[in-house]
Amino acid sequence: MATLYKTATSEFMDVEDIREENERQQKIKNRVLLVASRGVTFRHRHLMNDLEALLPHTKKEAKVEAKQDMDLLNELAEIQGCNNVFYFEARKHQDLFLWISRAPSGPSVKFHVQNIHTMDELKMTGNCLKGSRPLLSFDANFDSEPHLQLLKEMFTQTFGVPKGARKSKPFFDHVFTFSIVDERVWFRNFQIVEKDPETGGSIKKTDKPTLVEIGPRFVLCPIRIFEGSFGGPTLYENPRYISPNSVRAAMKAQKSAKYANRVADTQDREIRAEANPLPVDPLKDVFE
Repeated sequence: MATLYKTATSEFMDVEDIREENERQQKIKNRVLLVASRGVTFRHRHLMNDLEALLPHTKKEAKVEAKQDMDLLNELAEIQGCNNVFYFEARKHQDLFLWISRAPSGPSVKFHVQNIHTMDELKMTGNCLKGSRPLLSFDANFDSEPHLQLLKEMFTQTFGVPKGARKSKPFFDHVFTFSIVDERVWFRNFQIVEKDPETGGSIKKTDKPTLVEIGPRFVLCPIRIFEGSFGGPTLYENPRYISPNSVRAAMKAQKSAKYANRVADTQDREIRAEANPLPVDPLKDVFE
C-alpha cells in the first residue's frame, strides 16, 4: 500500500518538487564514524560507548593504527558512507586525543581530552531515551573569535543528529551543552524534565522545565585546526597548550630538584661536622 501511495504521489510532482525531495534526503545522510587507535584504556573505551549510545547516526569501526598514514581514516569513512570522523588517538596508555574531521576535504580539529567521567562512573539520576535527538546549547563565547565559530559549526554537524537519521527518534528529551571556560570546551549532557519533582505530574505551562545531568563529562582542549582532513595547512594553533609530556617532565624535574636539595643539605651538614669537630672530653675514660 505504501508503494502504491508513493507511486501515485510521484506522478503529480513536478521537477522542482522532486529536486527538493532529493536534496532533503541528501541532507539526512550526515553520519559520523567512530574510530579508536590501539592502546586505549577502559575509560576511553567507555567514553566511546557513551557517545555511540547518545549519537544514533554514528558507525563504529574496529581499532586502527593510523599514526603514519592518516588518509586511511578518510578511506574508511568513504567505505562506511560517513562524512564526519571521530578518531580517538591514545598515547602511552594514559593520554587521549580526539580528532574531529570533515571527510574527505576538511577541516579537522585536534583536541586533548581531559577530565573524563563516563555515565557508569557518575551514576547521575538523569535519563533519556536511546536514539532521541539532542538539543545543542552553545556558550555566547563561541561567537567571539573566528576559530571558535568554526568549532561551533563542526560541533553542530557532528553532535547534531539530523532529522530522519537511522535509529533516531523524532523528538528531543536531552540537551548537549558546550561551554568555553579557561579556553577549553566543557561538554555536559542534561535531561529535559517536564514533570514536577514533588508530585511527579506535569508542570504548568508557565513553569520552566528543569535539567538533570545524565553524563558523560569531558573537557576538550583545542590544539590545532587544520584546513584539510587530518592534515594540511594550519588555520589555528593554541599558544597556551602544554603537552602532557611537558607537564609530566616538569613534575619529575620538580621532584628531582627536591631530592637534589636534600642531598646538598646532607653534604653541607657533613662538611660542617668535619670543620667543627667536638672537643675531647677529659672525663671520658674515668670509669674504665
